[in-house]
Amino acid sequence: MAPNDPDTRDLIQNSSSTELASNRTALAFERTRMGADRTLMAIVRTSLSLISFGFTIYEVFNQLQKANVISEGSHTPRNIGLALILLGVLLLIMGIASHMHFGKALNLRRDGLYAKGLLHNEISYSATPTFVIAFLLLVVGTLTAMMIVARMVL
Repeated sequence: MAPNDPDTRDLIQNSSSTELASNRTALAFERTRMGADRTLMAIVRTSLSLISFGFTIYEVFNQLQKANVISEGSHTPRNIGLALILLGVLLLIMGIASHMHFGKALNLRRDGLYAKGLLHNEISYSATPTFVIAFLLLVVGTLTAMMIVARMVL
């Protein structure tokens, strides 16, 4: 086939092997992005477990103290609950920051290949639903920790 044939116009550098490599590379970027999203989902699940378990410990012992089932002298359950909530929030902060950093690096790498003419489409990855949920959970976890600290002060 000649380079100006209609069949070769849409091929990258008029080469079917380069076109196939480009498609494989584009799909590899998609798989990598989905893998990063699955990693963030695992971080969200772990953070949610830490935050909810910490809040449960805090609230159960708080209710037991209010009902005079246990004495009000010990602050250990409250401190453990707060520590678990703060660990969950810290894990989320680190996970979100890591996910954002990885996403930016992946975009730069993909943009470089597009600029060299090795990929067809310029695609910039945006926030996924997992990222939005992670951010919302971060807000809820932070508010929960602030509520417990406010109760300690009052």
